[in-house]
Amino acid sequence: MNGRFLVTGGAGYVGSHLVADLCDQGAQVVVLDDFSTGHREALPEAARLITGSLGDAAALAAAFAEGPFDAVFHFAARSLVGESMRVPLDYFRANVGHGLALIDAAVAHGVRRFVLSSTASLFGEAAEIPITEASPLQPSSPYGESKLMLERALFWADRVHGLKSACLRYFNAAGADPAGRLGEDHRPETHLIPLAIDAALGLGPELTIFGTDHPTPDGTCIRDYIHVSDLARAHLAALARLEGGSVAYNLGTGHGHSVRAVIAAVERVSGRAVPARAGPRRPGDPPILVASPARIQAETSWRPRFPDLHEIVRTAHAWRRDHPKGYAPNNT
Repeated sequence: MNGRFLVTGGAGYVGSHLVADLCDQGAQVVVLDDFSTGHREALPEAARLITGSLGDAAALAAAFAEGPFDAVFHFAARSLVGESMRVPLDYFRANVGHGLALIDAAVAHGVRRFVLSSTASLFGEAAEIPITEASPLQPSSPYGESKLMLERALFWADRVHGLKSACLRYFNAAGADPAGRLGEDHRPETHLIPLAIDAALGLGPELTIFGTDHPTPDGTCIRDYIHVSDLARAHLAALARLEGGSVAYNLGTGHGHSVRAVIAAVERVSGRAVPARAGPRRPGDPPILVASPARIQAETSWRPRFPDLHEIVRTAHAWRRDHPKGYAPNNT
């Protein structure tokens, strides 16, 4: 792939998978990351690294000095729904304030394309499942609200300045690089699949099921799990689509799985029981989030390569089994 790209948060979970894809295809990649949640070890040697936060004007200027860029991919954000319910202003400051600084810099430096890592949290407790791009936007958390505000800013950046954007509304990113190079290593970890795997492997405490009385068939939350490598590929598909104008896409498989179904999949893959206990619901947690990926499939060539929950869990388990300390050294 020809081109030069800026990736914010490129050392994080989804961002690192995109950076690997870009570098594999021969693109020139500049990563801006402060390693608040990302890992230097997740970056390929071919990527140029600028260490710093979007809130640091000098770091942002240094990143754009590496241009000109054919596009900006924006992953850097705070992304914990529960945490955002406790410190909402921190989320608006980090996600909206810093995001606006990035958009402003992109416009000032003549960037024409921008791809935003957005979220299914925009939809809150959706009345209709699966959720389409036409579903009402009604965030039930400050995290979701902060992403919606960025989407609106990008709408106006296009209308006024011609910055074409793709807003990619992730459902639940999961899994790991099938080649074993990259995986999920959050500290603290909050995602269901790695927490269940750690519980099964004895690398973490028993799993807490947040709510067993949701209005779902087995009482636990239902989510659409999309493989992280499929998410990375969707960014490239959306980037190509920007030649026809700005877009917003829901990224999922169209199939939901309950917490109990995920636990069962982890037990099948690992051959071990997942110690678990019931806990209270989390504020801002919708009972069901399942995407309709029909629009991106109709408008691009993208299709998920790993739509099966078993395969998603298998790659996540393989990464964690081989990297019990994540990206920390001395994993053996």
